[in-house]
Amino acid sequence: MSGTILSTPERVRDAVPGPANRPPSPRLSRRLSRGRRRAGLLMVAPALLHSLVWIGIPLVAAVVLSFTSYDVLTPPRFVGLENFRDLLGDDVFRRAVLNTSVYTFFTVPVAMTIALLIALMLNTKLTGRAIFRTAIFIPQVTATIAVALVWLWIYDPRSGLANAVLSFLGLSGPNWLSSTDWAMPAVIVVGIWQGIGLKMLIYLAALQNLPTELYEAASVDGASKVRQFFSLTVPLLKPATFFVFVTSVIGAFQSFDQVYILTDGGPANSTTMMTYEIYKSAFREFRMGYACAQSLVLFALLLVLTLANRRITGGDRAGR
Repeated sequence: MSGTILSTPERVRDAVPGPANRPPSPRLSRRLSRGRRRAGLLMVAPALLHSLVWIGIPLVAAVVLSFTSYDVLTPPRFVGLENFRDLLGDDVFRRAVLNTSVYTFFTVPVAMTIALLIALMLNTKLTGRAIFRTAIFIPQVTATIAVALVWLWIYDPRSGLANAVLSFLGLSGPNWLSSTDWAMPAVIVVGIWQGIGLKMLIYLAALQNLPTELYEAASVDGASKVRQFFSLTVPLLKPATFFVFVTSVIGAFQSFDQVYILTDGGPANSTTMMTYEIYKSAFREFRMGYACAQSLVLFALLLVLTLANRRITGGDRAGR
């Protein structure tokens, strides 16, 4: 006779219907569902309240003020689409959009590539990995103003490290931050250097969660390390790459501190960024309505770039 032999208490429990075997009544199920829903709402309530107060209300206020002329001292005056029409003819803001796009175009892919290469090296059995990880990540958690002050000394044309190295090599260094040709490349280098740490950390965490059995199978099939990287690592890292790309683009479009300290938008607006121009409109010229219109343009650009990248890469579904 086959089958599982049940003990006497188990046979009695299965034979006699009791509370443990009865499905919950519909009323009890609804009560449990409402309880779970209340518990979930209570847990997310602080985050929702924070988002409403610090994101939702300012966003609505920015949209409303973008249709007004407002200088803080006098009540807002409705002007319709005048601020947006002024944006179309604003040469400085157009230059700021171009500078921000150039800055993003160079800093994001270069920093992502360097961060991925460093993460691959730190994912091996390298001696002193913890020290290297800390050293590379430190610029990310260091105040941007402190970083900019250090780079001010590096770019100093008389006593800076950059020109000292070039002089040692027999080359003449430029006036980095005072030249319309070199100011933007100098700011881009700072952005790349400071942004590597966080990208490296995200890539390193993603690499450490990749399934090792796939690489073992590829090695058995004779795939080289290069083939494994392009056939396995790159596709499996697509969700992490999407996240790093989106956050990096948003961070690049919001760059302000290093431009404010290093160049103040100069020379001749060659390093003026969108956030810096918004700051000038709002807190130097007190054109709050115009600054809100500029902010909405920045928001729209970031939204379009994020959605476009999600459509191209598949977003968080990539690699699944």
